Amino acid sequence: MPPVTSPGSQAAPRTSVAERAARIRFRRALSLMAMTLLAPGSAQLVAGGNRRVGLLALRVWLTSWALVLLGGVAVALDHGLALTLGSTPWFLLLLRLALLVGAVGWALLFMDAWRLGQPLSLGLAHRRAVVGVNGLLCLSVAGGLLFGAHVVGVQRDLMLTMFGSDKVVGAYAGRFNVLLLGGDSGAGRWGMRPDSLTVASVDAETGRTVLVSLPRNMQNFPFAEGSVMAEQFPDGFDVDYLNGVSTWAEDQVELFGDSEHPGVDATVSAVEGITGLSINYWAMVNLEGFKDLVDAVGGITLNVRQPIPVGLPQDDFFHYIEPGVQKLSGFDTLWYARARYDSDDYSRMARQKCVMNAMLQQVSPSVALRNFQSIAQASSELISTNVPASEVDTFLELALKARGQKISTLSIVPPMVNTADPDIDLVHRKVADAIAKAEGTAEAPSDKAGKKVSEAPVTGGSVGSLAEGYAANKAGDLAAAC
Repeated sequence: MPPVTSPGSQAAPRTSVAERAARIRFRRALSLMAMTLLAPGSAQLVAGGNRRVGLLALRVWLTSWALVLLGGVAVALDHGLALTLGSTPWFLLLLRLALLVGAVGWALLFMDAWRLGQPLSLGLAHRRAVVGVNGLLCLSVAGGLLFGAHVVGVQRDLMLTMFGSDKVVGAYAGRFNVLLLGGDSGAGRWGMRPDSLTVASVDAETGRTVLVSLPRNMQNFPFAEGSVMAEQFPDGFDVDYLNGVSTWAEDQVELFGDSEHPGVDATVSAVEGITGLSINYWAMVNLEGFKDLVDAVGGITLNVRQPIPVGLPQDDFFHYIEPGVQKLSGFDTLWYARARYDSDDYSRMARQKCVMNAMLQQVSPSVALRNFQSIAQASSELISTNVPASEVDTFLELALKARGQKISTLSIVPPMVNTADPDIDLVHRKVADAIAKAEGTAEAPSDKAGKKVSEAPVTGGSVGSLAEGYAANKAGDLAAAC
């Protein structure tokens, strides 16, 4: 007779040997894929795979981690190294190739780990699970590396297309002077007749910046001595406004030899003659494309002091940017910087400086990284410059230093000067004084200046008036004037 179980008790279910073996094979298959994720090549070493492939993959993996750790320590000791590497085309090419090879190699290792897991020996449910896990790991790891290679490629293309010059110009008297030209877009002509002309004079050590702006309607000004334009106009430029210099030069290209940008070269010589500064580099900014850059960083926040018109009354999109602290889109930011309806050129110049200050202070490295692709695409369509690729890291480092400091401004506008007949000696003194104050070698403005800004009237959206001048056009602290 079979044994009789006591009332209320049940026989414990028994797991067959085959089922236990199936679970072991399933766990083994998952373990091989986990090993490939954590230490590529280890699955081939422990599961009877190709040992040469496994050793090679593991050595590459360990070497990669060693390089990452070494690079991290080096960057921690020298923050500028990251900027240098991130702006060096040959390094970016090597990094991109490494990421591409890593993506393909890692995916192949996952596929081999799946093979070593003997999927045909698994039950249908386990086989499907292993295929799903392996596919997810392959797509995640390889996809991440491929995306990284794409981002690196975008950065390299940006460096090659935007920064093509190889002529490095050292700092003048300890400062880099970069001429920023803003103009309308158009087939083959944007920037040809600049709407905005500003020299960013940056201390080569501290990043302390002075923005010197020139009005587009200045007349009867000299050019830098020894320049082509000085030879043509020894008594000053009397045939057009300052923003017409480039157009005149483009119509006389034979005077400029093999220059690729005669209009810019002529404008540079005009700015040097007016300000007394030697210009290191220039950058032309497509103002229509500027809105794409603002959108790429998620907009910027500005203190709108008066209603600013967007468009003209006859435009179907016409509206006003309302007063108050507002986060503006690229489209509205562009109009904030350019609006002249119910305003004047000089209040507009003041608003443009406030936009420059907001961009510098609000676009942090973390924001730039999060929006890198959009920024890179907008920048390549936005800027043309002769800054060499080898100098980009220098300017990026200076920009990071400038974020924590006050920006000083000086605009060569009324009532300080008569733009139709400027006193150039006075302009030279004012520029030299502004830079001396920024460097701390001259008496700083009194505290009364801040009080006057806060109590001044607002005209055309800018603090100040045409008769008395606008605060942002002459400020020791641009942020306070905005």
